[in-house]
Amino acid sequence: MNAEGDIRAAVIALLRADAALSAQVNRVHDGTPVKASPPTLIVGECSGNDWGTKDRDGRELRLALTIEDDLETPTRISGIMPLADAAVRGLTGTVAGWRIGSLVLIRSRLLRTGAGRWSALLDYRIRVLAA
Repeated sequence: MNAEGDIRAAVIALLRADAALSAQVNRVHDGTPVKASPPTLIVGECSGNDWGTKDRDGRELRLALTIEDDLETPTRISGIMPLADAAVRGLTGTVAGWRIGSLVLIRSRLLRTGAGRWSALLDYRIRVLAA
């Protein structure tokens, strides 16, 4: 079992399965794509630290999502952010041998990255224990 890989894969599956989100983005990418048509959602790195107990393995994970858009205003990307957040929050129960202890949106940022381009960053903390 690898919590970073297992949980990241589960989040990608949830994002790709969400009909409302799929209607708003062209694709959910597993890592930074070489070429993508905005609006697009990128599931970035997942890092982890020990969060185990005396008798069970556990991990505290940090997972980053990036949404990229090419409109002059942040209106569309602002509507995509809550859809992505709702999909990630669907990660509950036990996933691939890991029980979800908590899932928290640590920070979100909406920023202009260039002329006519916007990015949104969503950083999550996900705590899991071996089931």
